[in-house]
Amino acid sequence: MAECELIDKCPFFNKHLENDDETVALLKEKYCKTNNLNCARYMISIALGSEAVPEDLNPTEKIKAYEIISSS
Repeated sequence: MAECELIDKCPFFNKHLENDDETVALLKEKYCKTNNLNCARYMISIALGSEAVPEDLNPTEKIKAYEIISSS
């Protein structure tokens, strides 16, 4: 799978983790560069649009993503 097209615009990485380079690198490798279909943020963005993604939603919060998608 190709790198996520949202990687450079993702507010989670650009605002919430901007000073934690090690964590950012690990999360980006797992969710942005390997398989973005596992990213909770990407799931909501594709299903509902990027404006529906909570700014502080962690890429690992898939259950929360399912709840947001199913309630819309």
